[in-house]
Amino acid sequence: MIGLIRHSPRIQIGLFLINYTMPYKYEELGLSNTKAMFDKALDEGFAVPGYNFNNMEQLQAIVTACAETGSPVILQVSKGARTYANSTMLTYMAQGAVKMVREELKSDIPIALHLDHGGNFEICKACIDSGFSSVMFDGSSLPYEENIKVTQKVVEYAHARGVSVEAELGVLAGIEDEVQAEKSTYTDPDQVVDFVTRTGCDSLAISIGTSHGAYKFKVDRLEDVPPLRIDILKDIRQKLGRKYPIVLHGSSSVLQEYVKIINENGGNLEKAFGVREDQIREATKHGVAKVNIDSDGRLVMTAMIRKILKEQPKVFDPRKYLGPARDELIKMMKRKNAEVLGCAGAYIRG
Repeated sequence: MIGLIRHSPRIQIGLFLINYTMPYKYEELGLSNTKAMFDKALDEGFAVPGYNFNNMEQLQAIVTACAETGSPVILQVSKGARTYANSTMLTYMAQGAVKMVREELKSDIPIALHLDHGGNFEICKACIDSGFSSVMFDGSSLPYEENIKVTQKVVEYAHARGVSVEAELGVLAGIEDEVQAEKSTYTDPDQVVDFVTRTGCDSLAISIGTSHGAYKFKVDRLEDVPPLRIDILKDIRQKLGRKYPIVLHGSSSVLQEYVKIINENGGNLEKAFGVREDQIREATKHGVAKVNIDSDGRLVMTAMIRKILKEQPKVFDPRKYLGPARDELIKMMKRKNAEVLGCAGAYIRG
């Protein structure tokens, strides 16, 4: 077959046209990869939200908030979410969410389905094959050359199928599902050009002081939360250029109003602090095209569920507490899109 194709231009052209016109698997689900949304984000100075979800209520909240604010969105799925909700189920939940946005909410916002913190080539491949439009390979814990080697492999497989690839340099402290580290290691600006050039990754997650989880910083007061290293971000942007997308993980603000509700209703979150929202907004001015938010969503849901169950102890219908939790999550995400990420209004509804 190889010899036949090599010596037959007509067959070569025919196969090219077939490949060119056939949709990628994720397109069949109504999804987009991240290229166009990142280009727009960098041109207009906003960040695309990467919101994680594990269940139906979270997913409904995410797409509703983004459709109603005219914001692009990246639906993020971690390894833990794939285990919890079932990898097959998640793909078709995303497809249903797209239909809900298009047919019920009458919005044409771009929607990507993204693997968050893929730990090896195999899980990235599985997600691509099941319809994800974007994957992250997180080789930040590997030696530099090994990180490059595996990222290259993921990129080669993904790009052949039109799928975007995010990679990571530097280490974030904290815990998110199975991703954890005691200390942060800031991204070395002198490595980024070599890494991006050799791997071909479409976006790069960096470490400048954000952290995973609700206990991001070992401080006693909110006022003591250290600022992000915007100087490192500026250096990285200067080296990569204005049009290369930079990603911030661990960017939840651990909103204190919800921490308070949790603690007033039987919870015990002590010294839980997050990244200042004004710092995130500042980062969007320096090449950050995507911001990951997971813990804030968990806190909102938990706060409302705890509050309702304490105030209404006879309630046993999940809709009675999951519904209000979903509504509060919509409210929080709409504010984030408008005030923190600056992405509200990027895509006109209609």
